[in-house]
Amino acid sequence: MNTNQRPESMTRITTPELAKAFIDEQVEALRAQIGDKKVLLALSGGVDSSVVAALLIKAVGKQLVCVHVNHGLMRKGESEQVIKVFGESLGANLIYVDATDRFLDLLAGVAEPEKKRKIIGGEFIKVFDEEASKLEGISFLAQGTIYPDIIESKGVKAHHNVGGLPEDMEFELVEPVKLLFKDEVRVVGDALGLPHNMVYRQPFPGPGLGVRCLGAITRDRLEALREADAILREEFDKNGLAGKVWQYFISVPDFKSVGVKDDKRYEGWPAIIRAVNTTDAMTATIEEIPYPVLHTITARITAEVPGINRVVYDLTPKPTGTIEWE
Repeated sequence: MNTNQRPESMTRITTPELAKAFIDEQVEALRAQIGDKKVLLALSGGVDSSVVAALLIKAVGKQLVCVHVNHGLMRKGESEQVIKVFGESLGANLIYVDATDRFLDLLAGVAEPEKKRKIIGGEFIKVFDEEASKLEGISFLAQGTIYPDIIESKGVKAHHNVGGLPEDMEFELVEPVKLLFKDEVRVVGDALGLPHNMVYRQPFPGPGLGVRCLGAITRDRLEALREADAILREEFDKNGLAGKVWQYFISVPDFKSVGVKDDKRYEGWPAIIRAVNTTDAMTATIEEIPYPVLHTITARITAEVPGINRVVYDLTPKPTGTIEWE
């Protein structure tokens, strides 16, 4: 049987009971596969890698080594949450690498979106390789591959593969959720006791805020973006929109317009709100956000975030606009 093919008979995991049965089955399978050896996992804090980490901790405990690379392009509080949940609550064997300066120095002055993506992806692999080569006795590499990745690529998406590892490091892959759809991974994450906001975290691109800080990334504009995005997420949570809108975020372009603050003219960046609904990410519709909520978000961002003096709302569906700006 093709192990990358979901069996017709496999029940969709929709309840805590079904999730528990899956967890028990996987824990047994993982113990059988791994034995007393060590496993390495790049833990981003996204739902897929978090569920894989929690499953492996349950199965083999400290034999799992998690590496979390903070590239400085995470949303507010995300790296801190990974450390808290995995390092403290679950007692994971966690290596935290703050590579912010390394990434931002490489990205200085780079405005071309594809080039930014390549730098971020390539450097991530380098940092991960450096950490991997310091470790001894790793036999397995765990990945958060899920079934849509396999269907989409008849294999595994390039960014899920950790390429460029030293040639003498031969790893066997461990992919415990590779036959699950995203909604099933979330049910399993809930059953494993992961925090709700981690399990239901919205999709976040690999390059993170790097593709939302439009044009050449500067530290001050990146910080403004992170703060504005946190306000948007907080207000969506407060107003019951978080579960109704598939993806919502802020982008900040690299141009300024004139505004008024404390009765003086000053120049600042605009924050662009994007809020879309989609079932497959191939097309996307615009979600109607109540005006009072938009007014509150605007008032908070312009008052609380240094450097931002306007808030605009992107009303473009896909097609014609892609979900991300870059």
